[in-house]
Amino acid sequence: MEKPDLRKTALYEKHLELGAKMVDYSGFEMPVSYDGLKVEHASVREKVWMFDVSHMGEFTIKGEDALEVLQNITTNDVSKLNDGKIQYSCIPNGKGGIVDDLLIYRMSEESYMLVVNASNMDKDWDFILNKIKDGAYNVTFENKSDGLALIALQGPNATDALSPLMSVNPEDLAYYTFISAEILGVKCIVSATGYTGAGGYELYIPVEHSGMVWSKLLENGVTPCGLGARDTLRMEMGFCLYGNDIDETTNAIEAGLGWITKFSKDFTDKSLLEEVKAEGPSRRLKGLKMIGRGIPRNGYEVVTQSGEVVGQVTSGTMSPTLGYGIGMAYINSEFSKNGNKLSVRIRNKNIEAEVVMFPFLK
Repeated sequence: MEKPDLRKTALYEKHLELGAKMVDYSGFEMPVSYDGLKVEHASVREKVWMFDVSHMGEFTIKGEDALEVLQNITTNDVSKLNDGKIQYSCIPNGKGGIVDDLLIYRMSEESYMLVVNASNMDKDWDFILNKIKDGAYNVTFENKSDGLALIALQGPNATDALSPLMSVNPEDLAYYTFISAEILGVKCIVSATGYTGAGGYELYIPVEHSGMVWSKLLENGVTPCGLGARDTLRMEMGFCLYGNDIDETTNAIEAGLGWITKFSKDFTDKSLLEEVKAEGPSRRLKGLKMIGRGIPRNGYEVVTQSGEVVGQVTSGTMSPTLGYGIGMAYINSEFSKNGNKLSVRIRNKNIEAEVVMFPFLK
């Protein structure tokens, strides 16, 4: 039954035509699977599949003070970007927590595109607008989300699938770089990014042309994939999911995002995060490799061999590639050393696990 309260992407009808299983995802009716999670997951690792991720939000910020604004509100050093480069970063909330994690695209010296999580689109918009509304910054801030569709073309054969559709060969695109180029004669943004660890591209396409690009990829043998497999793929890489592994109550240091937190510049929560780094976080986001039979799930307790609760699982699954349960969990720092043996409490049973580094899939 159609759910009028849920938003739909420009490719919604395409998913229905292909018999996708649709679910509520961040307020959008999105495909969770087509042919089954295991099949889709394996094919992304081995071949090439495509995801509709048009629910993601895109903002632009332009003007002579655009860099200053972004330096102030994000943890990473945006001044290190050149035109055509992309940066992963996060927005601190003023209390040590995280408003959102995002990608920053440098279009030109005074023009940037921000790609934000669908679940945080309205919150991010309000947060940034509040920072610039007093007129202290000479910038123009616009929400481009409704005009863009986003197709993630992922897997080792992604270049072979995309090249015939483009005016230039994307093969030379380095990781975390992008170009403006034509796909089937339509000007798009093509970036060498993704959320799977399988390689590939993300295609930002004007919504009115997205169906044409999707259909052509389908015609050329690229199979669509649901968001269920996207989730298991990102977990194998240890990539954070906002709302599970990071949120308003977690800080970048304990979340393992110190590498995108640059103290060489001023930004919101700089002194607070410097203090956390100097003292060491009380807990750390770590990987858990299940030794016993069991699947760690969000909210499950992590315990010592004696049964003391020392952490909580934030994300978990049975890894389709590795064949055993994997989890991401915040663990009290004194118990978070790699190789440490702990347990996950699953249905009142303590199932043995080992603390490991990310990614699970080497």
